[in-house]
Amino acid sequence: MPRHEALRPQYRWWIPLAVIAVAVALVLMILFMNREQGDDSGQTTAGQKESDVVVTEVEDPQQKDVSDFDSDDDDPLAEGPVNAPVTLVVFSDYQCPYCAAWSQDTLPTMLDYADSDDLRIEWREVNVFGSASEQAAKAAYAAALQDKHWEFHEKLFAGGKPRPPEELSPEALTSVAADIGLDMNQFEKDMNSSETAAAVDKNAKMGTELGAFSTPTFILDEQPYVGAQPTSVFVDAIEQKLEGAN
Repeated sequence: MPRHEALRPQYRWWIPLAVIAVAVALVLMILFMNREQGDDSGQTTAGQKESDVVVTEVEDPQQKDVSDFDSDDDDPLAEGPVNAPVTLVVFSDYQCPYCAAWSQDTLPTMLDYADSDDLRIEWREVNVFGSASEQAAKAAYAAALQDKHWEFHEKLFAGGKPRPPEELSPEALTSVAADIGLDMNQFEKDMNSSETAAAVDKNAKMGTELGAFSTPTFILDEQPYVGAQPTSVFVDAIEQKLEGAN
């Protein structure tokens, strides 16, 4: 073979194909990483994380004037004085993960405002997840009749997570009632009473009439808030209301 032919670079037909394959792989990897970063970082237009602001699908939560619903001094699911300067109505569901997270992260602060007589909290279970949610709502109402609503509520949302449906059976809920020291005969009677069923149904209908078809939804002095908003959203709104009241 002549020397000049031995020194000539030989054409490698596979090189262009390899370059193209690598380029395509890099492009796909970049697109995938960007999509993952968008999902994980959860940055909203307000600069908040989606893990903090969870917006659920709700159809006009003010379809009916919230002023049509009067506060009841004897409401066992309420906390804070009926004449508090600010009222927060919470529409929740015991199978809703965002309701559980909000209850762990924000509810304690709201209860502090209620303890200071600055806030009235009215809890409403809308039971959009079905029969297990309705059964849990009846049990929570029965616990509330023994002034143990929040203790029972905390057990059902332990760790900021909802229980699976099988742990919302009458037997499982009765076990929770025993754990927090309720009068068991009274609890079972109340949980299965027609009066409790009517109260739970009334609260659920209030939510649907206001358009709260998914959870959590909040009405803070007739202003709707949709999704598990951060604690600061509620604190800021309450403080503004209190300043205006003063």
